Parts: sequence; structure tokens; C-alpha cells
Amino acid sequence: MDVHRYRFRSLWTLDAPPGAVYAVLERPEEYPLWWPQVREAERTPSGTGRARFRSVLPYDLVVTARESRRDPAAGVLETALAGDLEGWARWTVTARGGDSSAGSHALFEQEVTVRRGLLRALAVPGRPLFRANHRLMMRGGRRGLRARLAEAV
Repeated sequence: MDVHRYRFRSLWTLDAPPGAVYAVLERPEEYPLWWPQVREAERTPSGTGRARFRSVLPYDLVVTARESRRDPAAGVLETALAGDLEGWARWTVTARGGDSSAGSHALFEQEVTVRRGLLRALAVPGRPLFRANHRLMMRGGRRGLRARLAEAV
């Protein structure tokens, strides 16, 4: 097992239709408006960008992101990551119960290797804290997305 490698999976149940959820998620430059732990995000017209995020633990992670897949019909947004984290992140938005009027599911999956020096040095003793930090970040994102979608209604 590579102690610097992480796999995350988070499923968010949302009351909005998949198209509305996808429309918010496809604009990462707006994530800081609704996701408190995403401190900065910018995107260029070429589909690349930079993001800085921080959850509860006192460190920022900075990544360069390159869009690797955008498929509205399948509800998929995938990004290749480099920087403090190297790997990929993917959103898959689907209708809840196969019925878009019943709301949607937003599945977040991520597989990354930590490249930041201090986090690599603390990999073994810090792993449970890093995973908990990620869960808290995802909880904040889910709350923020629900609020953002409610504003749009």
C-alpha cells in the first residue's frame, strides 16, 4: 500500500434535477461562492485552472487542474490534478431513482497521491486526520451546494 495515495468517494443526494446540479458543478471558478473550503478557483478558456482549498487542518492544498472529460449527456465532469495532489477527480451526476423530477445524486470520486512534503512526512500518523479532514470538506461542499441549488429555484 502506498501511504501517500488516497481514494475518496462521496455520494450527495440532492433535491434538484441533474441538469441544475451539473450546471453548478461545471463552473469550478464559482466553487468558492458556495463551498467554504474551496478558497480560490480560477479557470481559463482552455479548460485548465488552479485551485486552493483548506478544510479544518491548518494547511492549504494548491492544485493545477486540467479538464479531461466533460460529458453533459452522461453527467460526467473529470479533471486531472497536479501540484500538492496528483491524480484525478470526477463528478458523476445522475437522476435519483432514474427520475429527474425526484432529484439527483452527485457522486464525487477522487484518486490522488500527495506530493506536498510535510503531508508526505506525516503520511502514516496523519492518515486518519487527513481522511477526516476530507470528510469535513465534503460535508461543507454538500451543504453549500444544497444552498446554492435552493437559491436558483
